[in-house]
Amino acid sequence: MPHSKVITRALLLIAISLYTAFSAGPFAWTAMLSLRTTSEISKAPYAWPESFRWQKYVEAWTGSNYDTYFLNSMVITVLAVLVTTIVGAMAAHCLARYRFRGNRLIYFIIFSTIIFPPQITIIALFQTLVDYGLYNSRVGLILVYVSVQLPLTVFLLEGFFARLPQDLFDAARMDGYSDAEIFWKITVPIGMPAIVTTVILNTVHIWNEFLYAVVLISDESKRTLPLGIQKFMGDQLEDIGMIATGMMIAVIPIVIVYAIFSEKLIQGMTAGAVK
Repeated sequence: MPHSKVITRALLLIAISLYTAFSAGPFAWTAMLSLRTTSEISKAPYAWPESFRWQKYVEAWTGSNYDTYFLNSMVITVLAVLVTTIVGAMAAHCLARYRFRGNRLIYFIIFSTIIFPPQITIIALFQTLVDYGLYNSRVGLILVYVSVQLPLTVFLLEGFFARLPQDLFDAARMDGYSDAEIFWKITVPIGMPAIVTTVILNTVHIWNEFLYAVVLISDESKRTLPLGIQKFMGDQLEDIGMIATGMMIAVIPIVIVYAIFSEKLIQGMTAGAVK
């Protein structure tokens, strides 16, 4: 092997190792803190746990309404992602496959809304929910998340769907497929990597979202996990170990989702890169 290639691979390996350490290091450290007491952490912050104190997870779950916050986040995230995915995929399919007056204008409007920071829309969304009696409700928060995530979902899926060969759809029409059958039997199966990618991105964003939840939800029984973490950190202000435990409870579901769908995510992110 040429000397230059060895150096290149070595530098690449070093860069990947540094990036991995920078990205995964804080997560691994927090995971270790979550299994240690605050007194142990004070003595040796970076040491390996003397014993794995799994009971801390039970204490955090049962002693701080974590079960309520977790269930609220689960229901809101699943429903919001489900609606966003179905509506977004249908809209993206229509924009990619059908040419009609105003097609590109609609696409431009959808794209333009992506660049707006959430702080610009929060007041309007708050007043809208109040007017329709949806303030401080899970349904209202779900609708807000759908409206916020829908533009990016349509934007990503439209780019993927537009690259699908038109011959597939022409052949389907010759076989007598309706528009709905073309969408469900051709677009969705072929576009599944891109759809799963948007599902993961939306799940991560909604699961961790704080701004809309803190403004639009005031009832303790309807709070989501990010709001619960804020309250938990206030209650456990001096207990660093227990704070780390609470944070890990919130992170674990996202790690599981990524582990299950990581292959589809990579396929969706690289779709169209190689032709």
